[in-house]
Amino acid sequence: MKTRLALVAVSLALSVLLGLALSRQGSADVRADGVSGVRIGLSLDTLKEERWQADRDMFVRRATELGATVQVLAANGDDTVQIGDVEKLITSGVDVLVIVPHDGTAMAKAVRLAHEAGIPVIAYDRIIRDSDLDLYVSFDNVRVGELQARFLAEHLPRGRGRIVRIYGARTDNNASLFKAGQDSVIDPLVKAGSIEVVHEDWAEDWKPENAKRIMNAAITARGPRIDAVLASNDGTAGGAVQALAEEGLAGKVLVTGQDADLVALQRIAAGTQAMTIYKPLHTLAQGAAELAVKMATGRPVVARHTVNNGAIDVPSVLFDVVTVTSDNIDATVVKDGLYRHEEIFP
Repeated sequence: MKTRLALVAVSLALSVLLGLALSRQGSADVRADGVSGVRIGLSLDTLKEERWQADRDMFVRRATELGATVQVLAANGDDTVQIGDVEKLITSGVDVLVIVPHDGTAMAKAVRLAHEAGIPVIAYDRIIRDSDLDLYVSFDNVRVGELQARFLAEHLPRGRGRIVRIYGARTDNNASLFKAGQDSVIDPLVKAGSIEVVHEDWAEDWKPENAKRIMNAAITARGPRIDAVLASNDGTAGGAVQALAEEGLAGKVLVTGQDADLVALQRIAAGTQAMTIYKPLHTLAQGAAELAVKMATGRPVVARHTVNNGAIDVPSVLFDVVTVTSDNIDATVVKDGLYRHEEIFP
């Protein structure tokens, strides 16, 4: 039986350094080098989106380089299926679980089941709420929202305008974090009277078609005089742009995004989307794989942040993000090898 050890917190200057030591006792799978034989279970919300396919591939590649094996299961947006996937991974005898939750609250059960089996759990990119989660690995998602909103505010004509806000999935805690970051910039401008939010809604499951419906509803209710759309990711931005195109407004309305999807970068090159947030996925995926191996082999993990999940302050490793526009595409996503210049620009 694998055993989870306690979390040790150490205060150092202005930073909180959280050392997470997890050991596995009595397991013959850890060889002399401490890595060979490590088994990682990767439970994904979905593989229907380009972004998550890239995460999977980079995570598996790095874990394999370290000598571990990865079993990947994808639930395609079904909470019941994802719980079943977690149960399968536990039964298969994985040493650590890495979960991208579809519903961050529903997956609290997954954490409980894993801990009952002595298996530590890492939440990948989306936190798992109301649970004794071991580690959260993501980007600074509040900063994502701040950067989106700051870009919008700085690029509105004369610093004033009517905007539509399209949030992500209510079930995804990240959507709330993006909104919180956006609110910190937008709310003071609304109070000052320089920005008017003419319509806002949540896009179920982050689906572009749901974002398109929200944008259509905004145009129907408030008319075509819209200056900007604060869309929380590239998928919802795509839905908004499609609705705007049907009204002859694509390229005339500033639209934000996030994820640096290829189609979004192509829209930026074409002028129908203004910006995206680049989250260096190789940093996240490779870093998470390395952390998973450390946890599985009882090596210390240092997390300089905590994020409250409703139950505890979860030790967190948060990576920074970058604003991408047509001016710095080559210096960011192309330079990092995410895409080639000719894939983006016509």
